Amino acid sequence: MSERFDAVIVGAGQAGPALAARLGAAGMKTAIVERKLLGGTCVNVGCIPTKTLVGSARAIHMARRGAEYGFSAGDVRVDMRAVKARKDGVVRQSSDGVAAWIDGMKNVTLIRGQARFSAPRTLRVGERTLEADRIFLNVGGRAVVPDMPGAKEVPFLTNSSMMEVDAVPRHLVIVGGSYIGLEFAQMYRRFGAEVTVLEKFPKLLPREDEDVVAEIRAILEREGVRIHAGADRMSIARRGGGILLEFESGGQRAQVEGSHVLYAVGRAPNTHDLGLREAGIEADARGFIKVDDQCRTSAEGVWALGDANGRGAFTHTSWNDYEIVAANLLDGDPRRVSDRIACYALFIDPPLGRVGMNEAEAKASGRKLLAAKMPMARVGRAREMGETQGFMKAVVDADSKELLGAAILGLNGDEIVHSLLDVMYAKQPYTTISRAVHIHPTVTELVPTLLQGLKPL
Repeated sequence: MSERFDAVIVGAGQAGPALAARLGAAGMKTAIVERKLLGGTCVNVGCIPTKTLVGSARAIHMARRGAEYGFSAGDVRVDMRAVKARKDGVVRQSSDGVAAWIDGMKNVTLIRGQARFSAPRTLRVGERTLEADRIFLNVGGRAVVPDMPGAKEVPFLTNSSMMEVDAVPRHLVIVGGSYIGLEFAQMYRRFGAEVTVLEKFPKLLPREDEDVVAEIRAILEREGVRIHAGADRMSIARRGGGILLEFESGGQRAQVEGSHVLYAVGRAPNTHDLGLREAGIEADARGFIKVDDQCRTSAEGVWALGDANGRGAFTHTSWNDYEIVAANLLDGDPRRVSDRIACYALFIDPPLGRVGMNEAEAKASGRKLLAAKMPMARVGRAREMGETQGFMKAVVDADSKELLGAAILGLNGDEIVHSLLDVMYAKQPYTTISRAVHIHPTVTELVPTLLQGLKPL
């Protein structure tokens, strides 16, 4: 016998619990189904644990730099079990918070298990059958194993299984030179591992400008991370107690031996076992669910939020999906996915904060452009803090004076870039910032100076 709900949410990641709370508070009988971990990727194996590890890695790095600041911390020894324990504690606090939040919701029932469609707006969870007029899919994604010889025949790590590592690898080889891979590269180099990054394409971080990529690479290489871009025709095999990766670079065969390998080549949506066909839900060739501007799928009464809809791969875009769905359903507010401005960060140290278009995208738009760039070495606060790596840059529409995009690679760049983002959302001219008076001494105070130096691009 089927159980009837007003709404069923599949997945307790970033968007799921928040939406459940809104629906329950509106008087809807709501079920939230989760097969594994409350909080999803971000809380358990993504943002929260990795940034906790980044915090430990930075503290270790700064202790080693003590002489630059007039002190000595002596021989810095890394206790990876303690590092992991700190990370586990932060994660536990967050996941326990999600559990308590769901437990306290009105009209909301948590169901544990794997959900799969058996018919339109009908889900099977174990022996239970759930029916609802509204179903919301918040199923997230998983790490992809690269398509190369031997990839599945050797012990390997992903961003998820890296969370269980409690010893510093002798030599960590990372396959994939994008955001996740580079964050782990710097982190584990600071923990004391040898680190080699192999990237198939000639350029790291393909969505970034060339000067941004060059400086990020330089930052990592200064710390001893070895990077091979254009590492094509890779294969992997066991070698003694470790692994051997062979690849082609510049027309020559090369190889690198390591103790551990981390695959960081992308993520796939968790839609392969969801029964989309039975529900009449369309997906693309990679399994991402097709949605409209308000996260509605091709099936009546079904929405898809978060990583699995292919409209954003971040915690903040997942949360915004929830806001859009809730606004349309409950508030009479027609918010849209296309209203949001692209923004994200690379959480190396110093971090990269990125908003809007890069230079190539701005040029392709056909606009008349202005651009400015300033090295962090010109920023007094950066010099005072001993953090002068990187630069900030921005691009502007010369006619409308509208900010089109910015990159801040440097001290607190992931925070500072929001001052530009907010002006972009307000659709105000760049002069709103360039004529503002900021606090001295800060990094942000140089953003007006940056914009005062705009020149034709």
